[in-house]
Parts: sequence; structure tokens; C-alpha cells
Amino acid sequence: MSLFPLNRVFLGRAVPPERGTVPFPCKAAPLHGGSLHFDGLRWPGAGHRCVSLPGFGVRRSSAALASNRPCGNISRDPAGSVKKRQKTAALQNRCRAVNEFSHFRVGTWQAQSGNCCSRGVAALRIATAAVAVMLLSLVSVPASTIQSKGESAFQQNLKTWERSIVTLDVARKDYNYFLPWTRQASRQRKTGIVVGKHEILTTADGLFDRTFIRVQKGGRGQWWFGTVSWIDYGANLALVMVADSNFWSGLEPASLGSMPPDGRLQILRWTDGNLERRSAEFTQYTVRQAQLAPINHAVLEASSEIQNAGWCEPIVSGTRVVGLVRAQSGRTCIAIPASFIRSILDARRNGQYHGLGYFHFYWQPTENPASLAALHLPGPPRGVIVIEVSPRPDGLPNVLRPNDIILQIDGFDVDIQGDYDDPEYGNIMLENLATRFKWAGDAVKMKIWRDNKGMEVTYRLPKYRFTDSLVPFATYDKEPEYLIVGGLVFQPLTDSYLQGWGADWRGRAPLSLTHYCDVAPTKKRPALVILSQVLPDSFTLGYEDLRYLVVDKVNGQRVSYLSDLKAALRKPVNGYNIIEFMKSNSLRRMVIGAGEAERQATARVLRRYGIDESFYLASNEGP
Repeated sequence: MSLFPLNRVFLGRAVPPERGTVPFPCKAAPLHGGSLHFDGLRWPGAGHRCVSLPGFGVRRSSAALASNRPCGNISRDPAGSVKKRQKTAALQNRCRAVNEFSHFRVGTWQAQSGNCCSRGVAALRIATAAVAVMLLSLVSVPASTIQSKGESAFQQNLKTWERSIVTLDVARKDYNYFLPWTRQASRQRKTGIVVGKHEILTTADGLFDRTFIRVQKGGRGQWWFGTVSWIDYGANLALVMVADSNFWSGLEPASLGSMPPDGRLQILRWTDGNLERRSAEFTQYTVRQAQLAPINHAVLEASSEIQNAGWCEPIVSGTRVVGLVRAQSGRTCIAIPASFIRSILDARRNGQYHGLGYFHFYWQPTENPASLAALHLPGPPRGVIVIEVSPRPDGLPNVLRPNDIILQIDGFDVDIQGDYDDPEYGNIMLENLATRFKWAGDAVKMKIWRDNKGMEVTYRLPKYRFTDSLVPFATYDKEPEYLIVGGLVFQPLTDSYLQGWGADWRGRAPLSLTHYCDVAPTKKRPALVILSQVLPDSFTLGYEDLRYLVVDKVNGQRVSYLSDLKAALRKPVNGYNIIEFMKSNSLRRMVIGAGEAERQATARVLRRYGIDESFYLASNEGP
């Protein structure tokens, strides 16, 4: 884990050509900045240097004007496609084009050994016309031909995607963690991709607490009942099955691919019975925290005008999926890369997938030379410094120590920013190496610098479990637990509870609760229980305004779970229940009645507030 934000990114941007362009097929020297407008199409000059066409809006950079290069022989074949031919001796002439807004002064053509010279305005116009006629005879390709061919290919791809993209409609239970005894139904519409024999790939987001799934193909018509056959909330991936064989008729699996060289992408989804397509441009690969778990891995970012995306819309190139959109912020779509998805699906099919692992230690960059000099690392600056190593959740011994310098992980050199050069993603944060073809329990080789000498260690990736945190990151597929005692409402402190304050809950939720998110669990204190609120009754007179207090002990017994609280309440002290809270600027100790008085008060509160049960515990046992 890094103590720094995870938005330090690979800034190498794959800039796609402008929409509606095709490469200019001139076999000549590279040039940046020029472009040819012809008959409604545009050929970017970032690639080739060619003679200019008068009146067709050619723009040239100064580099183009300063150099004379032979142009390739360009012709049209009978099918109407543009192709390159070898240069012939007859075309080893040199030309020079001078750009003047969107019109030109063109030098006359001379022999290869000759020079370009001006013949005056009249001669200039004659030469310009001659050049135009010659190039039009060689280059001219009807725009309608190119457009029709491109549109035909794209429409063919759309027909393919119509047989691979399906719609999922998910019914879910929504819980109000501030009133944990209440629940309501909700619906979520999302996208799925057929990836194998009777398998639909989608994201796990929106599938937790599900009660029913139905699937539709073709964007309209009949719905089929679906079931989740596999789900991984850490990876944010799931597979859905449909038992009815009629559903699979006419569907075809999609292929997972890689980023195209030009970075031109499309985002697809079914909308109102039509396959909506939106253009997208690749922006960067970076490392972000997973959508549903605090695990860091590589993501793909693309810019698009699509609205309300983030529900597994496929990002495609041609006939291949390059990513699945998991979230959107403004125009930026954040997607799970196809290579990450493929590695997990392949490992699962081979029985090698054991869940995602992670680096449980903390490190910092070494951009200040003094940080490395103090540890006597010879040679050029490199690596990152380990600053904290928490106890491993699996109980294995730690192989890293504070002040270790990590120089290499899994064969990749680590730089002073904490990045490495990934073969697919480019420069990207080292956290990605915990999920790059590695799973929980796998060994990762590291080269480190410790005590003035280099050494190699084998780090074994721990598996992330939501219960390994003092404040569990999530409680998927579980109803919220609670226990009501005479009007006092007790709940586990979880991330799900804190999210009741909204997306920016870290700034809005009480600090007395949020600061425990950064505290590591211990054997004595693996979890926390809070007094979340008090439902007013004569039994709790004077305590009505108390809330958000962390319970320490009840009747002298330490409390970490509601089951601990339940057990402690069965052992009152001299007929009273004594509740002690963690140190805070609020109440530290509460005394309430026990026995029959408590039971009658609980019954009154349930009846007054229309609550069916006084408790819900995961063990399904009453107090």
C-alpha cells in the first residue's frame, strides 16, 4: 500500500486520429502537423510528406516547408481502395509546397537533379493546375466509397455485438443502516457479455443482496430467469447462467482483446431496444482502488460523451472487448481492462484462482536523495522505502521490515516514484504487481536493500477478507445486524454503516467513528460495536440524545461483536447492566435496569415504533 494518492499515472497518451479520418497512404518521410482535406475527408499529415493540392485546404508545418522529399506512387485499385506502390524512377522528382492559408504557391517541377523555381503568377497557376490534375488522377478516391466501406464494416461489427451483448435486470434488497430493521426493494439495470458456453460476464457491482435476476437478449422481447454461478466482489466480476437453452439460441461469445494502436474505441449498451454506441478515446492506464474492495489494480481510462455509464458497458475495438466500464466521473469512464479479466477467468477455469492478493505493507517514494543516502544505497537513485509492516492477517511471519528498500518486484525494477515499466500498461504503480497474474497465496520474488547489503526475499500475497479490518469494508449479501435493549440500539461499526452519510462520508460522518477505519484490528479487539441511537422511553430517561458511542465493556466483559454484548447482558451486576464506552468527549458509563424491567421496556419500544423484532444477529440467535 502507498501512503500517497493512487492517481500517479502513466501519462503516455495514445492520441487517436480525429473522427472520420483515414491514414494518408503516401510512402514518404514522417511529418507531424500536416493534413489533407479532400472531398469531405481528412488525411492526417502526422505520418507522411506529400505534395499539396491547390484549393483543397492543405496545411503544412514549417518542417514540411523546409524539406523536399520524394513522394510515393499512389493509385486506386479496381476495388476502390487506396494502396501504396514502389517508387519509380519517373517519380523521383522533388517538389516544394508553400502554404498560404488554404491556397498555395507551388514551384515548377524539374528533373531530379534540378531545382524548383518561380515562373511568376501565370506560370504558378499553370503548375498548380498540373500538379492538381496529376495527383487527382493518382489519389482521388470517392469519399462515398471510403465512407460506405467503413460504415459497412462498422455495421457488420454492430450485428456481431447484437449477438453478444445482453441486458440484466436485478432486483435487490436495500437496507437503511440507520434503521436496520427496515428494508425495501430496488431494481438495477446493467449490461452483460456472453463470454463462453452458457456464460454471461458482468461486474459484481449491483449484484449483492440480490433477490432475482432476469436476462434479455436483443434489447427487447422476452426475459429469462438467470442465476449467479460465480462472483468475486474483490475483482468486481461475476458470471451469470441461464438454464433455459432457448435463451442461448443465436448468441455468440465475445472475445477479449487489447488496446488498438490508434486508441479509437466504442462503448456499447442496449437502450430502448437499440444498441447505443458512443465513441471513446483512450486516455491512460493507472492504478485505482477496486470498486467493491480496498484492493489496488490497473484500470483503463477513456474519455466519452456517454451518460450514466458504469454498469458494465463494454468498451470495444472492432470485434473485441478491451474493457468493462465500472464507473464514470464526468467524461472519464473507468474500466476493468480485458487483460485483467482474462487472467482471472483463465485461472478460474484452470482451478488456480484463489482470490486477489495484495501488499499489506506501506511504502513511500524516494524522490529526495537524502532518503536513500541515509540507508547507504550505492548507485543511481531507485526503489521505494518500506515504512510500516502490519501483522499479516494469515499469521505468517513478515519477510519485510521498516527501512527496507524495495528495488525489484517479480523481475520488474522499481523507480523512485514507486512505478515500474509494465509491458502492457507502461509506467504504472507497483501495487499492480500484486494482481498481475498473481493470486492470493502466490509467492512474489523481491530484491531489497537491507542493512547495507542486497538480498532476495519471497513475499507471499495474503488474501483480502472483509473481516480482516477493524471496520469491515463491506458486508455483502448480509442483512444489517442490530440489537435493541430497552430502546438502546446497538450495531456493528462497518463501512456500510458509515456510507449512510453519503459518498463523502469520511468528511461528514462523526470523527469519533471514522478514525477507527485507520486502526488495525488486534486479537483483543477484532471488531467494534456502537450505540448508534436511543429510541426514547421512560426506561432510557436522560440518555435520549446519546449516539455514535463505541462500546468497550458491558458488565465487565469486553465487547467486540453483538454476540459478546448478548452474552454480557445475561450477567447483570446487582440487577443492573453497566455499559462502558471508549474514551471520547461524551458519556463514558451508562447504567440501565436489567431483567423484567428491561424486557417490558423493549416490548413497549417495539410496539411504539412498529418494529417486528428486537434483534437480528448473523447467528440468528435471540438475546
